[in-house]
Amino acid sequence: MPPIFVTSSGTEIGKTYVSAMLTRELKARAIKPLVSGIDEETFAESDPAALLAAMGEEVSFANAGLVSRWRFKAALSPDMAAKREGRSIDFRELVDECVGVAKKHDPLLIEGVGGLMVPLDGTHTVLDWMKALDAQTGLASVLVVGAYLGTISHTLTTLAVMRAEGLTPRVIVLSEKEPGPVPAEETADTIARFSGGVPVRIVPRGGAASLREFF
Repeated sequence: MPPIFVTSSGTEIGKTYVSAMLTRELKARAIKPLVSGIDEETFAESDPAALLAAMGEEVSFANAGLVSRWRFKAALSPDMAAKREGRSIDFRELVDECVGVAKKHDPLLIEGVGGLMVPLDGTHTVLDWMKALDAQTGLASVLVVGAYLGTISHTLTTLAVMRAEGLTPRVIVLSEKEPGPVPAEETADTIARFSGGVPVRIVPRGGAASLREFF
């Protein structure tokens, strides 16, 4: 199976919830190479902690490196967070790291950072990261979107960019943290009408759901 890359139309939408769910369901190795807004005091609530738990690993700051190699304290885009610490992200090293893990683990789940167009350094975005990985390993991508007012436009814009770059997702996941002003089913139906055949699946936080059929 090619690596599964979980990306999104924005941040704080539910990528980690979906990534952890898929990690458990597929018994996958999971990594989130880049993470911002992390420190030892709040590690238990962090994205790497959720992925460690999904893999059955000890949830501790000492184990953070099993999931995330590049960790930054500021809750900013990776390029900005790295700059605050006088550091930088080597894009080629990032890609090589993921390819190396993919050769050792199947299935492998890679969780992105922020939305599709979040900058990683001075010239590369998450989209560039996905394209580079796809060229070397192939990718089975998942697009996670929110169930908020305005998500239809954000979702279809993100989908259009992915498709233009040959990265059509296997599924669009509508992550519902809590009931919104529009029923999730209605939003999902509308997105599906314009998704060009890409299935849309509602995943309520804390509710029963499965994505196994897409992999």
